[in-house]
Amino acid sequence: MCTHKKITRSRYFLSVRGVVFFICIISRLQDIDLFLANPAVATCTSPRVTSFVKEEILPRAMYALIFPKEESAATQRHIPLFEEGGGANKHKHTHLYYSIEQTYPVMYVPLCLFTGSIMASEVPLYKDASAPVEARVRDLLGRMTLREKAGQMAQIEHTVVSSRALTELGAGSVLSSGGSAPHDRASPSDWASMVDDAQRLALSSRLAIPILYGIDAVHGHNNVLAATVFPHNAGLGASRDAELVRKIGEATALEVRATGIHWAFAPCVAVCRDPRWGRCYESYSEDPEIVRSLTTLVTGLQGQPPAGHPHGYPFLRSVRENVLACAKHFVGDGGTHKGINEGNTICSLEDLERIHMKPYIDCINQGVATVMASYSQWNGQPLHASRYLLTDVLKGKLGFQGFVVSDLEGIDRLSEPRGSDYRYCIAQAVNAGIDMVMIPFRFEKFLEDLLFLVESGGIPISRIDDAVERILRVKFISGVFDQPFSDPSLLDVIGCKKHRQLAREAVRKSLVLLKNGKNPNEPFLPLAKNAKRILVAGTHADNIGYQCGGWTMSWNGDSGKITRGTTILEAIQESAGVETEVVYEESPTEATIETMEFSYAVVVVGEVPYAEGSGDRTDLSIPFNGSDLITRVACKVPTIVIVISGRPLVIEPQVLEKVDALVAAWLPGSEGMGITDCLFGDHDFVGKLPFTWSRSVDQLPLHVGDDNYDPLFHVGYGLKCSELTEI
Repeated sequence: MCTHKKITRSRYFLSVRGVVFFICIISRLQDIDLFLANPAVATCTSPRVTSFVKEEILPRAMYALIFPKEESAATQRHIPLFEEGGGANKHKHTHLYYSIEQTYPVMYVPLCLFTGSIMASEVPLYKDASAPVEARVRDLLGRMTLREKAGQMAQIEHTVVSSRALTELGAGSVLSSGGSAPHDRASPSDWASMVDDAQRLALSSRLAIPILYGIDAVHGHNNVLAATVFPHNAGLGASRDAELVRKIGEATALEVRATGIHWAFAPCVAVCRDPRWGRCYESYSEDPEIVRSLTTLVTGLQGQPPAGHPHGYPFLRSVRENVLACAKHFVGDGGTHKGINEGNTICSLEDLERIHMKPYIDCINQGVATVMASYSQWNGQPLHASRYLLTDVLKGKLGFQGFVVSDLEGIDRLSEPRGSDYRYCIAQAVNAGIDMVMIPFRFEKFLEDLLFLVESGGIPISRIDDAVERILRVKFISGVFDQPFSDPSLLDVIGCKKHRQLAREAVRKSLVLLKNGKNPNEPFLPLAKNAKRILVAGTHADNIGYQCGGWTMSWNGDSGKITRGTTILEAIQESAGVETEVVYEESPTEATIETMEFSYAVVVVGEVPYAEGSGDRTDLSIPFNGSDLITRVACKVPTIVIVISGRPLVIEPQVLEKVDALVAAWLPGSEGMGITDCLFGDHDFVGKLPFTWSRSVDQLPLHVGDDNYDPLFHVGYGLKCSELTEI
């Protein structure tokens, strides 16, 4: 009997089952991961199958290897290895342990230890929130297939989100481009549900890598109905208030995070050198030092890094209250020839560094997580294809350790017609240093071409690994692995009173008083609240869409009551005395002007909303015959003119002469009460011009220090109510 048992055991351990058992002991579950990671297997293996193999098949197989008779008997009697109702996920091995304990008590303890080791190894290091970020990055990167790595480098539009895109092919990021919402007039909770639904698809992928969801939250959460809309950057540049900008970043982060979104494509730190550029209002100033001082939006969005935080390393203070920032558009987008959008910035490396690169250094010092490449060119070289600037300078010299994302269809611009040679575009951009591509629609074509380029040697695998390592680093830092979904308790912060009060403060601090009275000793402002009758006129007096400008509820913005807010007319009606009659006519007739005995008139004129190239202009005169309206009213009634615009507009000398007061209000956003705070004297004007206000477009470009510098108003110009105009 003894001999027979020895022979049986020998045969058993020499059997195939014994070999498999030995391998399982040595490698635990990692061989299962590697097996399932094989492209040939991964393409036909769903996450459910993966879970079943690891949680059902493997424990049963190992039990059968050790106790073949008991396993067979258990199977015949239909005795489950896991408790009824508990499922594999709860790991309640009552029946398994009971059989072992009763049948082979000697092996019970070591097998328990072995099984516990197996179960512990089922939680990969990258899922351990307490592990160091870099260790988690290395662990996850080592588990990924080439296809999975390629997927992480892709950002797709939410309109093409599907289980195939996120679960099967593993797109690493989703965005809502300008105006792309869950549906028309979507509520904040609708946004959160949309983002969470996309996240669930991503978490159903083999490795359960969550997406980063990004959006252009460039002056508040401006795509979401009823969110607080802050002044655009041009107005904030006039405030010169770095702490105010930081607070705006904090408020924006909370409202963005409330909708489940993790990543704001802000701040724009372009140094606009020509107001003919359609993105002038996205710039804080033509002065790089002013722009540098207002990069505090990064700290507001992401939180303040602690002392000793590694240089260039991305940072996020709180997954609940902060979002990832994105410094854009690297580099020189504000310096293009004649202000042409996506044009060519012609300058030396010294000037590029001195004027356009400085703000990025400040952003990197604050731990900015991402940087977006510019559509523009530098001396004819597209930024999306500049290895020197993206890799050698940004990642090398400046020490940036986050990831670089392309602009929307930015790589398509590398061939003519756009995207016609997509494989070439991908090779140029990725080899230059683009880590994530904002595709955003032809995702499968991108994957196919990227995989071909790597497999054929057109892009080295080391470049792919570097890109994905950077993306994963930011994802781990963002906390999205550990808290992937929205927090419903935050929904009430969207458009809350506290944030609207902050926006109102920002409006009044952004206003620049350019003229205050015709007579040397008689300031026109502040206005009397208890005037008998006030005329309010102009296309922009009662139009929240015009007030907010581009990038509000849609890419180009729109006219009318597009979101919640207070128009300038409503603010005047609210602020004026109870006995004061406020009369509004967009274009008042001569009869109205001459017969109604107005105490004074408030004429509000300006630009229609626009974004990017649609805002490029060679003529900067006031639209809608604004100058004619101003002249017609000002000839009969004492008049203050408020200009709503994303840049300095041309004010003809005869128009300026006739008006009693002139205010540059930029694109103030949703809180019109900030304007009346200053008009009626509750607060004084503090804003200073962030841009040179030229006399005509013939002077452009015109900057402080130029030999022929003779503007209408210089950079830094601005009056208080107590100061008189000197022109």
